[in-house]
Amino acid sequence: MSSGNTVRRAGLLAPAIIAILALLGVPLAIMAWISLLGRGSTGGVNWQSVPSGANYFSLFLDQDFDGSLILNPGYALIFLRSVMQAGVTTLICLLLGLPTALWMAGLSQRGRNVMILLITIPFWTNFLVRNYAWLIILREDGWATTAARAIFGPHVELLYNDVAVCVGLSYSFLPFMILPLYAVFEKFDWRLLEAAYDLGANRARALRRVVIPIVRPGIAAGSMLVFIPCLGAFVTPALLGGGKTLMMGNVIQMQFGASRNWPFGAALGVVLLAVILLVLMAAAFWRNRRPA
Repeated sequence: MSSGNTVRRAGLLAPAIIAILALLGVPLAIMAWISLLGRGSTGGVNWQSVPSGANYFSLFLDQDFDGSLILNPGYALIFLRSVMQAGVTTLICLLLGLPTALWMAGLSQRGRNVMILLITIPFWTNFLVRNYAWLIILREDGWATTAARAIFGPHVELLYNDVAVCVGLSYSFLPFMILPLYAVFEKFDWRLLEAAYDLGANRARALRRVVIPIVRPGIAAGSMLVFIPCLGAFVTPALLGGGKTLMMGNVIQMQFGASRNWPFGAALGVVLLAVILLVLMAAAFWRNRRPA
C-alpha cells in the first residue's frame, strides 16, 4: 500500500518537477556552462574554447601591462554597493510597511479591500513607466527637488545618485513588504495586545515584545521579497542613477549588451545567484536552529 502511494505521489509530482527542470534547471545549466567558455572574436560565445574558470578569476584579478596579475576590486565594490542599496531599501520598506500593514489590519473589511486595491494599482502600470515618473519628480525642475532646495539650500540634487536609486527601489518594492505583513496582521489576535497594556506595557514595549515576535515570519518573507529583487535590479539604477550608480544588474546587462562578453556576464550572474542562495540557506539554517 505504501509503495502504491509512493508511486502515485511521484506521478503527481512528475509534471511539476519536469516543468521546473525545463524552465529553470536547463537555463541555469546553460548559463553555468557559458560562464566557463571564452568570448568570441566578434563577441558572444566561443563554443570551441576550452572550459576554464578564467571568467571567475576576472572578477577579482586583472592583467597588468607586463602580464602579471593584479587585484581588481572594482566588481567587488559594485557588488558591495548592490548589497548596501538592497539592504537600505529593505529597511525603508520595513519601516514604512510595518505601520501601514498594522493600520490596514484595524480597518473594516471594506476599508481593507480598498487599501489592497490602492497598493496593487501600481502593478497595473509598466515598471519602466513608474521609474520614468520618478525621473520627472526628481529632476532639477521637479517639485521634489524644488521643495528640497527651498528647505536645505540650492546645492541639493535628488537625481542621478544613490538617493534617487533608493527612492525608486523603495517605491517599486514597497508592496512586496506590505502584503506579507498584512497577511500576518489580518490573523493577529488583538486580545494579546490588550493583555500587554493591562500588564503595564506601553506602546513601544507592546510592539517590541508582542507584535514583532508574532509577525516575524511576515517580516522575513517581506524582507526576502524586497532584498532579492533589489540585489539584481538594473532598470531603476540605469534610469535614476544615470550611469553614476552601477549595481550588479547593470554590469550584467552591459556584458550581454554593449560589451557582448556573454561568458563574463554569465559568470557574474552565476556568482550573484550563488551568493543569494548561500544567504537564503544561512537564513533558513539559522531559523531552524534557533530555539523556540
